[in-house]
Amino acid sequence: MKKILTFSIFCLSFAPNVFGATLHWWEQPTVCKLDPTKCYTTMGMGYDNELWDSDTKCWGMKLICPEALTTGGKEPVAMSRNAISKKTGIDNDFDTNVLNGDCFGARKTKNNGSMASVNGEYIRVWCNGILDEISVNKNEDEYLENGEITNGTEPTCKELAEYGYVATENGKCYGKYYDLAKYYIECDDKGILPSRIIVLNGADYMSSSDKSPTDASSASKIFDSMESVSKSQRKIYFKE
Repeated sequence: MKKILTFSIFCLSFAPNVFGATLHWWEQPTVCKLDPTKCYTTMGMGYDNELWDSDTKCWGMKLICPEALTTGGKEPVAMSRNAISKKTGIDNDFDTNVLNGDCFGARKTKNNGSMASVNGEYIRVWCNGILDEISVNKNEDEYLENGEITNGTEPTCKELAEYGYVATENGKCYGKYYDLAKYYIECDDKGILPSRIIVLNGADYMSSSDKSPTDASSASKIFDSMESVSKSQRKIYFKE
Protein backbone atom coordinates (compact mmCIF):
# COMPACT_ATOMS: atom_id res chain seq x y z
CA MET A 1 0.00 0.00 0.00
CA LYS A 2 2.87 2.35 0.85
CA LYS A 3 4.49 1.71 -2.54
CA ILE A 4 1.26 2.57 -4.41
CA LEU A 5 0.81 5.89 -2.53
CA THR A 6 4.41 6.90 -3.17
CA PHE A 7 3.99 6.27 -6.90
CA SER A 8 0.78 8.37 -7.02
CA ILE A 9 2.45 11.39 -5.42
CA PHE A 10 5.36 11.01 -7.86
CA CYS A 11 2.97 11.15 -10.80
CA LEU A 12 1.15 14.22 -9.48
CA SER A 13 4.36 16.12 -8.85
CA PHE A 14 5.65 15.55 -12.38
CA ALA A 15 2.34 15.72 -14.32
CA PRO A 16 2.50 19.47 -15.10
CA ASN A 17 5.92 19.01 -16.69
CA VAL A 18 4.62 16.22 -18.86
CA PHE A 19 1.61 18.20 -20.18
CA GLY A 20 3.37 21.52 -20.65
CA ALA A 21 4.66 23.42 -17.65
CA THR A 22 5.49 26.47 -19.82
CA LEU A 23 1.80 27.19 -20.56
CA HIS A 24 -0.23 29.41 -18.24
CA TRP A 25 -3.37 27.88 -16.80
CA TRP A 26 -5.63 30.02 -18.99
CA GLU A 27 -3.82 28.77 -22.07
CA GLN A 28 -4.36 25.11 -21.24
CA PRO A 29 -6.53 23.28 -23.82
CA THR A 30 -9.00 22.23 -21.11
CA VAL A 31 -9.92 25.84 -20.21
CA CYS A 32 -13.24 27.05 -21.67
CA LYS A 33 -12.78 30.04 -24.00
CA LEU A 34 -15.08 32.31 -26.04
CA ASP A 35 -15.13 31.74 -29.79
CA PRO A 36 -13.39 34.78 -31.34
CA THR A 37 -14.22 33.93 -34.96
CA LYS A 38 -17.30 36.18 -34.89
CA CYS A 39 -15.44 39.11 -33.30
CA TYR A 40 -13.72 42.05 -35.00
CA THR A 41 -10.06 41.18 -35.46
CA THR A 42 -8.94 44.81 -35.33
CA MET A 43 -10.68 47.95 -34.12
CA GLY A 44 -9.61 51.48 -34.88
CA MET A 45 -11.49 54.47 -36.23
CA GLY A 46 -15.23 53.82 -36.44
CA TYR A 47 -15.40 51.34 -33.54
CA ASP A 48 -16.19 51.53 -29.83
CA ASN A 49 -14.05 48.76 -28.29
CA GLU A 50 -15.47 49.26 -24.79
CA LEU A 51 -18.99 48.10 -25.66
CA TRP A 52 -20.05 44.46 -25.20
CA ASP A 53 -21.89 42.85 -28.11
CA SER A 54 -24.14 40.31 -26.41
CA ASP A 55 -25.20 38.80 -29.75
CA THR A 56 -21.71 37.62 -30.67
CA LYS A 57 -20.29 37.58 -27.11
CA CYS A 58 -17.52 39.94 -28.17
CA TRP A 59 -16.16 43.31 -27.20
CA GLY A 60 -16.53 46.06 -29.77
CA MET A 61 -19.31 47.60 -31.85
CA LYS A 62 -19.34 49.51 -35.13
CA LEU A 63 -20.34 53.16 -35.07
CA ILE A 64 -22.87 53.79 -37.85
CA CYS A 65 -23.08 57.32 -39.29
CA PRO A 66 -26.38 59.15 -38.65
CA GLU A 67 -26.99 59.78 -42.37
CA ALA A 68 -26.89 56.01 -42.94
CA LEU A 69 -29.72 55.45 -40.43
CA THR A 70 -33.40 55.65 -41.28
CA THR A 71 -33.94 57.57 -38.03
CA GLY A 72 -31.29 60.16 -38.91
CA GLY A 73 -29.83 62.11 -35.99
CA LYS A 74 -26.61 64.02 -35.41
CA GLU A 75 -24.33 61.48 -33.73
CA PRO A 76 -23.05 58.02 -34.80
CA VAL A 77 -24.85 55.06 -33.23
CA ALA A 78 -23.10 51.91 -31.95
CA MET A 79 -24.75 48.80 -33.44
CA SER A 80 -24.27 45.06 -32.96
CA ARG A 81 -23.07 42.87 -35.82
CA ASN A 82 -26.42 41.09 -35.81
CA ALA A 83 -28.36 44.35 -36.26
CA ILE A 84 -26.00 45.50 -39.03
CA SER A 85 -26.26 42.18 -40.91
CA LYS A 86 -30.07 42.41 -40.75
CA LYS A 87 -29.87 46.10 -41.78
CA THR A 88 -32.04 47.07 -38.83
CA GLY A 89 -32.74 50.80 -39.18
CA ILE A 90 -30.09 51.19 -41.92
CA ASP A 91 -30.81 53.06 -45.14
CA ASN A 92 -30.26 50.72 -48.13
CA ASP A 93 -28.62 53.58 -50.06
CA PHE A 94 -25.60 53.36 -47.71
CA ASP A 95 -22.76 50.83 -47.40
CA THR A 96 -21.88 50.17 -43.74
CA ASN A 97 -18.63 48.44 -44.76
CA VAL A 98 -17.13 51.76 -45.86
CA LEU A 99 -15.56 54.09 -43.29
CA ASN A 100 -16.94 57.60 -43.62
CA GLY A 101 -14.81 59.77 -41.37
CA ASP A 102 -15.12 58.53 -37.79
CA CYS A 103 -18.05 56.18 -38.47
CA PHE A 104 -19.25 53.63 -41.01
CA GLY A 105 -21.85 54.28 -43.72
CA ALA A 106 -21.06 55.92 -47.06
CA ARG A 107 -23.58 56.44 -49.82
CA LYS A 108 -23.39 53.70 -52.45
CA THR A 109 -21.90 54.73 -55.82
CA LYS A 110 -21.12 53.13 -59.17
CA ASN A 111 -19.49 54.03 -62.52
CA ASN A 112 -16.28 55.16 -60.87
CA GLY A 113 -18.25 57.27 -58.38
CA SER A 114 -20.13 59.33 -60.98
CA MET A 115 -23.52 57.86 -59.98
CA ALA A 116 -24.92 57.69 -56.44
CA SER A 117 -27.82 55.74 -54.94
CA VAL A 118 -30.82 57.79 -53.78
CA ASN A 119 -34.08 56.08 -52.83
CA GLY A 120 -32.88 52.88 -54.49
CA GLU A 121 -32.06 54.54 -57.82
CA TYR A 122 -28.74 55.84 -59.13
CA ILE A 123 -28.58 59.53 -60.04
CA ARG A 124 -25.83 61.77 -61.42
CA VAL A 125 -23.07 63.15 -59.24
CA TRP A 126 -22.53 66.72 -60.43
CA CYS A 127 -19.04 68.20 -60.50
CA ASN A 128 -18.33 70.55 -57.61
CA GLY A 129 -19.83 74.02 -57.96
CA ILE A 130 -22.36 73.30 -60.71
CA LEU A 131 -25.41 72.93 -58.47
CA ASP A 132 -24.31 75.92 -56.39
CA GLU A 133 -23.97 78.03 -59.53
CA ILE A 134 -27.32 77.00 -60.95
CA SER A 135 -29.05 77.21 -57.54
CA VAL A 136 -31.59 74.48 -58.29
CA ASN A 137 -32.12 72.98 -54.83
CA LYS A 138 -29.42 74.44 -52.60
CA ASN A 139 -30.97 73.19 -49.36
CA GLU A 140 -31.21 69.63 -50.69
CA ASP A 141 -27.69 69.24 -52.07
CA GLU A 142 -25.32 66.65 -50.58
CA TYR A 143 -21.55 66.63 -50.95
CA LEU A 144 -19.78 63.40 -51.90
CA GLU A 145 -16.18 62.52 -52.69
CA ASN A 146 -16.48 63.29 -56.42
CA GLY A 147 -19.02 66.12 -56.34
CA GLU A 148 -22.59 66.87 -55.34
CA ILE A 149 -26.00 65.23 -55.64
CA THR A 150 -29.44 66.69 -55.15
CA ASN A 151 -32.27 64.91 -53.36
CA GLY A 152 -34.69 67.18 -55.18
CA THR A 153 -35.22 67.81 -58.89
CA GLU A 154 -32.16 67.55 -61.13
CA PRO A 155 -31.31 70.58 -63.29
CA THR A 156 -32.78 70.78 -66.78
CA CYS A 157 -30.84 71.05 -70.01
CA LYS A 158 -31.71 74.73 -70.32
CA GLU A 159 -30.66 75.52 -66.75
CA LEU A 160 -27.31 73.87 -67.37
CA ALA A 161 -26.86 75.41 -70.82
CA GLU A 162 -27.34 78.90 -69.40
CA TYR A 163 -24.01 78.47 -67.63
CA GLY A 164 -22.33 76.47 -70.41
CA TYR A 165 -22.78 73.00 -68.89
CA VAL A 166 -23.95 69.77 -70.48
CA ALA A 167 -25.11 66.68 -68.54
CA THR A 168 -22.33 64.37 -69.76
CA GLU A 169 -19.56 62.69 -67.79
CA ASN A 170 -16.57 64.82 -66.94
CA GLY A 171 -14.17 62.35 -65.31
CA LYS A 172 -15.76 61.05 -62.10
CA CYS A 173 -18.71 63.45 -62.16
CA TYR A 174 -21.24 65.00 -64.54
CA GLY A 175 -21.15 68.45 -66.07
CA LYS A 176 -18.94 69.14 -69.08
CA TYR A 177 -18.29 72.80 -69.74
CA TYR A 178 -18.57 74.50 -73.17
CA ASP A 179 -17.46 78.09 -73.71
CA LEU A 180 -20.62 79.89 -74.80
CA ALA A 181 -18.52 82.20 -76.96
CA LYS A 182 -17.50 79.16 -79.02
CA TYR A 183 -20.50 76.83 -78.75
CA TYR A 184 -24.27 77.05 -78.92
CA ILE A 185 -26.07 74.48 -76.72
CA GLU A 186 -29.52 73.72 -78.10
CA CYS A 187 -32.05 72.10 -75.76
CA ASP A 188 -35.53 70.74 -76.26
CA ASP A 189 -38.14 69.37 -73.85
CA LYS A 190 -37.30 65.70 -74.44
CA GLY A 191 -34.64 65.17 -71.80
CA ILE A 192 -31.72 66.50 -69.82
CA LEU A 193 -29.24 66.19 -72.71
CA PRO A 194 -29.07 68.85 -75.46
CA SER A 195 -30.47 68.05 -78.89
CA ARG A 196 -27.22 69.32 -80.43
CA ILE A 197 -24.14 71.41 -79.76
CA ILE A 198 -23.13 73.78 -82.55
CA VAL A 199 -19.61 75.10 -83.06
CA LEU A 200 -19.79 78.83 -83.80
CA ASN A 201 -16.54 78.79 -85.85
CA GLY A 202 -15.36 82.09 -84.45
CA ALA A 203 -18.55 83.99 -85.35
CA ASP A 204 -19.24 87.00 -83.15
CA TYR A 205 -22.70 86.20 -81.87
CA MET A 206 -22.85 89.64 -80.19
CA SER A 207 -22.45 91.60 -83.42
CA SER A 208 -25.54 93.33 -84.79
CA SER A 209 -27.01 92.42 -88.17
CA ASP A 210 -30.35 92.79 -89.90
CA LYS A 211 -30.38 89.05 -90.53
CA SER A 212 -29.47 88.09 -86.96
CA PRO A 213 -32.11 85.94 -85.23
CA THR A 214 -34.15 87.78 -82.64
CA ASP A 215 -35.34 84.75 -80.69
CA ALA A 216 -34.63 81.04 -80.13
CA SER A 217 -37.13 79.98 -82.80
CA SER A 218 -35.44 82.12 -85.47
CA ALA A 219 -32.02 80.82 -84.44
CA SER A 220 -33.21 77.22 -84.71
CA LYS A 221 -34.50 77.83 -88.24
CA ILE A 222 -31.11 79.20 -89.28
CA PHE A 223 -29.29 76.23 -87.76
CA ASP A 224 -31.70 73.82 -89.45
CA SER A 225 -30.99 75.48 -92.79
CA MET A 226 -27.23 75.28 -92.19
CA GLU A 227 -27.52 71.60 -91.30
CA SER A 228 -29.56 70.89 -94.44
CA VAL A 229 -27.00 72.59 -96.68
CA SER A 230 -24.19 70.72 -94.95
CA LYS A 231 -25.89 67.36 -95.56
CA SER A 232 -26.50 68.08 -99.24
CA GLN A 233 -22.88 69.16 -99.75
CA ARG A 234 -21.66 66.04 -97.99
CA LYS A 235 -23.60 63.84 -100.42
CA ILE A 236 -21.94 65.61 -103.34
CA TYR A 237 -18.36 65.52 -102.19
CA PHE A 238 -18.26 62.46 -99.91
CA LYS A 239 -19.56 59.35 -101.62
CA GLU A 240 -20.58 56.49 -99.31
